[in-house]
Amino acid sequence: MATTSTRNVVIPLGLAQTLAWASSYYLPALLAAPMARELGLPTAGVFAAFSLALVVSALAGPVAGGLIDRHGGRRVLMGTSGLFALGLLGVSQARGLASLMLAWAVVGVAMGAGLYEAAFATVVRLYGQGARHAITGITLMGGLASTVGWPLTAWLEHHVGWRGACAVWALLHGVLGLPLHACLPRTMARDAGVGPTPQEPATAAPTEPPRPAPAPSMSSPAWTSFLLAVVFAITWFISTAMAAHLPAMLQAAGASAGASVAVGALVGPAQVAGRLLEFSLPRRVHPLWPARLAALAHPLGAVVMLLVGPVAAPLFALLHGAGNGILTIAKGTLPLVLFGPGGYGARQGWLMLPARVTQALAPFAFGLVLDHLHERALWFTAGLGLLCCAALLALRAGRFNPA
Repeated sequence: MATTSTRNVVIPLGLAQTLAWASSYYLPALLAAPMARELGLPTAGVFAAFSLALVVSALAGPVAGGLIDRHGGRRVLMGTSGLFALGLLGVSQARGLASLMLAWAVVGVAMGAGLYEAAFATVVRLYGQGARHAITGITLMGGLASTVGWPLTAWLEHHVGWRGACAVWALLHGVLGLPLHACLPRTMARDAGVGPTPQEPATAAPTEPPRPAPAPSMSSPAWTSFLLAVVFAITWFISTAMAAHLPAMLQAAGASAGASVAVGALVGPAQVAGRLLEFSLPRRVHPLWPARLAALAHPLGAVVMLLVGPVAAPLFALLHGAGNGILTIAKGTLPLVLFGPGGYGARQGWLMLPARVTQALAPFAFGLVLDHLHERALWFTAGLGLLCCAALLALRAGRFNPA
């Protein structure tokens, strides 16, 4: 593994993640309305199909993580390129709710086996404890998915319609995503899911990595897993709710349609800025600390906007984006430093299962809250953000290997 350049792994994975997120997670925000009009469905029906994809992704995650633990990520991720292409092509040919939901279910399998958790498991399988900065590098590139994806999807929908847009995204998975995943190294670490760090000789990788020593109280593996699952579930709920409803929420607060789109475009660069900040921190800083501060960013921005009005919307978008960017890294690094690299992929899949379920509910649930409370719906997500911070504060750092 010492001969495998981290850059040669991070760049293909980061580009592939940008493509995967732009063509799945960020697609309904712009295409749900034209899909609904042509298919004769309520917009909620299109979002229901997307929610089904998220539920399917939750079920696929642990299976995909286990496969990556055993065989590495290359073959799994190459398979997801084909599934993304097949599912998106199916969406482009949908003629009603049943065919639309079936196509989105295929996309859901690809999401569960091909988004961040799979990429994180791939680099942990390669680098073990040394994967922290590789995880950050992947999210730095993937953080631009909305910034790239939304304008491209809007341009495609304008010129070739929503069916053509989905077909083009499917083609990109074949001509771009598949080769990027094929660039990943074939040779994986010799032991069960743990690779030596780039600084260590290959012979130094232990068969069973040392695990953090738990504190005497409130720090059992089960308690730590529960708190992490709560953190990830809340984080995904807020992130998905904002991705689906941010423009509408800003308009409810009094911003114009144009200003809402412009403010929403700030989220992607803010995510990247937050990840750059996390990347620049000294290695000895435990990832719990930036995660705790990041959990406060959304509540702080929400309170300021609610008190000041839409003039503070850019500040809210920047704080929300930066916090979400850092918390995305935490989803990969916290399980690594708290449990170690052994069995990382399968564990990550199970930890993220509740998060995928809350993610599936978020567009519909937050839409109901938004309909009843309008811009005051931000009080709801602000409260969830504070609960997330409390869960992070309850976690014990234990021993930390900053490799």
